[in-house]
Amino acid sequence: MSSTTQTPTTQTPPALVPPRRHRSADARGRRMGRLLRIYWRLSEPSEDDLELVGRRLMMRDEPAAALVRAMRLPKEDAARVTMAQFQAALESGVTDQSPEALRSFFALVEDTPDWVDPDLCERGATVFRRFGQNADDVLLQLSLIGGYRFGGPVDLLAETGGLSGSTTRRRLGETQTWAIAVGQRDGMVRGGAGWKLTVHVRLMHALVNEAFERNGRWDSSEWGLPINQTDLASTLNLFSGALMMGVRALGVPISKDDSRALMHLWKYVGWLIGVDDDWLFDDERDQHQLSYAILLSQTDVTDAGGQLARALVDVQDELHYQFVHRISARYTRERLLSMLEGFLGTESMRDLTLPQRLPWAFGTAWVRNTINYRLIGPTPIGGRYLEWRGQRARDRARYRHFGIDGAEIGSLPVDTHG
Repeated sequence: MSSTTQTPTTQTPPALVPPRRHRSADARGRRMGRLLRIYWRLSEPSEDDLELVGRRLMMRDEPAAALVRAMRLPKEDAARVTMAQFQAALESGVTDQSPEALRSFFALVEDTPDWVDPDLCERGATVFRRFGQNADDVLLQLSLIGGYRFGGPVDLLAETGGLSGSTTRRRLGETQTWAIAVGQRDGMVRGGAGWKLTVHVRLMHALVNEAFERNGRWDSSEWGLPINQTDLASTLNLFSGALMMGVRALGVPISKDDSRALMHLWKYVGWLIGVDDDWLFDDERDQHQLSYAILLSQTDVTDAGGQLARALVDVQDELHYQFVHRISARYTRERLLSMLEGFLGTESMRDLTLPQRLPWAFGTAWVRNTINYRLIGPTPIGGRYLEWRGQRARDRARYRHFGIDGAEIGSLPVDTHG
């Protein structure tokens, strides 16, 4: 697996033993990844590559873990970090009076690598915004629900209360809020909404890991650490390589320059959220090479996958709609199932025990995207038009999940009860 980055910040200890889930459904992974491998002319991962993927299932984000350890110190300990101190540092930076662990963590995340190109990140954000409704569709259907076809992360979501309707709706809204913030103008500069939410999410991940280790409710020998380097890198791909594959399937053209810009934006996001440096890529094909190796390491679908997928389908009835609720909710649900059929295929729909539909929604998406991206897009007003449509899609997504209330990321967890 090639890389364009520097030496990893986290070295992989050779003694780590991969969890039992690693490569437990190799044939299924190869079958699901066949078209990806052929289209991108990917090479077969070496045994060393696959072993590395397995070992990193047992590796955490150590800098964030160190910060969480400081947050768990006794109240009287001067080295203890409070949530209020973290939030203050997130907004305004640390001070000389800040605890050492907090200063060390923010010294790391504020030390932006030399390879980060702010202008390229801004272009990537523009590309992301102009995907509009297509990005919302792909991230929900191919990325999120598609990821439920594999055990591990989906079982973690079930453990943290992801099967309830209110939690499902909130988590969908929070993920969209974060992605929207990353794609804002200047969203990823220090102090930008995307930058702050990304660092916020990094701490959330570390808190979840610590909470599960503390209460003993998670079998790491089976699944790996609750939030680990391999699953984190796989999730990052959902917003870059997988996203672009999905929007292309819906008829949206993407130039090589736009592909590189979007990859660069999410490469920086990946660095900031704690993904190992050697698993961050500028080139889309390199990203897919890693994703194929991770796919071969995945396990089979579990009961939690179908339960969470059905919860996401059912929650469409609980969203906010501006027009006749019953009709709008029914249409949105049927459109979701139709898109899922097109993205995931018959076998995966059965794996997730979802009702099957004809993929008619792909046809309507192609018509819409042909008009927007191939006819209007290249005109002098095309850029502004696509920005306008993207803003409308973001506003609609916020309203559906939060109504007239403000959209925000929920409070940081101190336990694992959602």
